[in-house]
Amino acid sequence: MAYLYNTPQQQREMLATIGVGSIAELFEQVPENLRLRRPLDLPPALTEIELENHLRELAAKNTTKKTGVCFLGGGSYDHFIPSAIDAVASRSEFYTAYTPYQAEASQGTLQAFFEYQSLICQLTGMDVSNASLYEGGTAVSEAVFMAMRVTDRHSKVVILGSVHPEYRQVCETYLRQVNCELVVVPVPDGIADVAAVRQVLDDRTACLVIQQPNFFGCLEQTRELTDAARKVGALSVVSFDPISLGLLARPGEYGADIAVAEGQALGIPMQYGGPYLGILACRQEFVRKMPGRLIGETVDREGQRCYVLNLQAREQHIRREKATSNICTNQGLMALRATVYLSLLGPTGLREVAELCTRKAHYAAERLSKVPGIELAFRQPFFKEFALRCRAGVDPILKKARAAGFDIGPDLKRFRNSGVSSAENCLLIAVTEQRSRTEIDKLAEALSG
Repeated sequence: MAYLYNTPQQQREMLATIGVGSIAELFEQVPENLRLRRPLDLPPALTEIELENHLRELAAKNTTKKTGVCFLGGGSYDHFIPSAIDAVASRSEFYTAYTPYQAEASQGTLQAFFEYQSLICQLTGMDVSNASLYEGGTAVSEAVFMAMRVTDRHSKVVILGSVHPEYRQVCETYLRQVNCELVVVPVPDGIADVAAVRQVLDDRTACLVIQQPNFFGCLEQTRELTDAARKVGALSVVSFDPISLGLLARPGEYGADIAVAEGQALGIPMQYGGPYLGILACRQEFVRKMPGRLIGETVDREGQRCYVLNLQAREQHIRREKATSNICTNQGLMALRATVYLSLLGPTGLREVAELCTRKAHYAAERLSKVPGIELAFRQPFFKEFALRCRAGVDPILKKARAAGFDIGPDLKRFRNSGVSSAENCLLIAVTEQRSRTEIDKLAEALSG
């Protein structure tokens, strides 16, 4: 572990360079009432050996997917990660790379991002993809603002109540600052009623935001919903599960205008909630309204294929007042992981993973819904995730599972203030290709005890 410090001589040299007499003088601009007039309340200093042991003890208290069997859902999933992904992503030329503004010095990174964009277009059935965003929640908000620019409608956005509550909260935070109304359509039966959605759509609506599969794991009537948005001149924004596209129709096939996703399932560890990957793809006619980086292919003066950053004038470091977003980074390392993952699996492998997820999830739903006091919350088709309603409350079920070495949830009461009224006494269960029949049977037995 490296310890970096400044000697008194170095401090004097730095102060002299900036023309300040002392360190205290640096803080004169801080109001007196905000200054701490005592030493920091820090524990005694430790040696490097002691400090490393202490940190290891603290880290050992964390629960990871290796300390229990993971059935956790709600946007972060325990999918298998091939070892080749870590091997490629840990190479120093990728691991230390920044946004490739200087194309002639960044051809390897630019090519990797170009391949990422190509794969996302194939995955989604859309025409063009950017070179990634922060994560799933802000990707939804970026798509909403993009739709407002395309339609020139800035006063109303409609979002289904089955979209991830945290994604909706991010949208609320952004839209509150621009005085745009966010209309949430209730979903009492786990999916949206198309007729109810049509009633709130009008010629003021910039876009309709859909999630497929939705937050409860249920499958929405996406074609009917995108048609309803198009009839009033609004765009359809679909937040999708990348793994589900091994089986389900792609957003481009049922009329989505903008497709976004959380890319964590594509070779990125759960790792305490981040860093993750925001995916955004759209139709060709909207490309100049798209946020984020866009990598293009061209030729150099010798006719050799090469890669460049296209449409940079949209970015805030060049045209701040006309930039399409305030994105300052593109999660490039996470996009690289997704690129390697999709390249390794290919269409056949992705379909196999998707089939394993859905078969195991339906087996788990059948087993768990037979446990006394537990039932499926919604009678709707689902992919790899489903909601269970616990008649005696969620806490006893969570305790039983935890005691038996299983991580399940989340408990949907944490989203009570987000409009998820139909999920009282409910929790989510996600089943990926990693789970076995034995693990599912043992979970059912534990909850029956």
